[in-house]
Amino acid sequence: MTDLPSLRDSLDAHGLLAKKSFGQHFLLDLNVTRKIVRLAGPFEGRAVIEVGPGPGGLTRALLESDAGAVVLVEKDPRFLPLLSELDDGTGRLRIVEGDALKVREADLVEGPTHLVSNLPYNVGTPLLIKWLTGPWTPHALTLMFQKEVAERIVAAPGDDAYGRLAVISQAVTEARLVMHLPAAAFTPPPKVASAVVHLVPRADRPDAETLKRLERVTAAAFGQRRKMLRSSLKTLGGAALCEAAGISPEDRAEVIDLAGFLRLAAAIK
Repeated sequence: MTDLPSLRDSLDAHGLLAKKSFGQHFLLDLNVTRKIVRLAGPFEGRAVIEVGPGPGGLTRALLESDAGAVVLVEKDPRFLPLLSELDDGTGRLRIVEGDALKVREADLVEGPTHLVSNLPYNVGTPLLIKWLTGPWTPHALTLMFQKEVAERIVAAPGDDAYGRLAVISQAVTEARLVMHLPAAAFTPPPKVASAVVHLVPRADRPDAETLKRLERVTAAAFGQRRKMLRSSLKTLGGAALCEAAGISPEDRAEVIDLAGFLRLAAAIK
């Protein structure tokens, strides 16, 4: 990695600029990308998938680490030649052109796999939901989001940011906000700050059926978050559902903790 041109020089050499339509904001400071990789590790030879590598700042840090195979999923074909320059011929780096929302991760890697990515802003939340609720379970996830989204992932009951994303994320993983980044750290700088969240799948994560029920109940409850649960959950059973779950029908979604939502999910008939 030390023999490579700087990220900015690589972008200039290939005539590349960020595409607003892809939600691209490049992280060019290798000190920052190395810190993110340290927060994500240790990898101990396990594979890593990176989504939306762009010019490869995070990729370079991953290739310097103790990761095993590093698999890049890049939708923008403009970056494929630049990313190919990071391949040292050992077979450790694999580049996949494709939409991460449609990719089957189990087809890309075998064994326990980390996800480490500076996610494109416009698809960060859908990608997280895919990884949390889909059939493939990563070993751990270290992901950068807009600060607002990151705060929604780790929010507690009663917080303004508490909602569906917090409940689903925390039902499936132990989630921690581990790093803040100002807009000035990116090229071009976005209009908002960013943050990195580290998520480790829980040993007691709900089964697929419970997770589907949890998605239903949180969609209804937070879809009308200012209403009492007896009203917002009316289509799922209303007051009777709440009473079966040991929850006051007069409560609102924003004060119900994860255990309460799991009881509501279990009580759905």
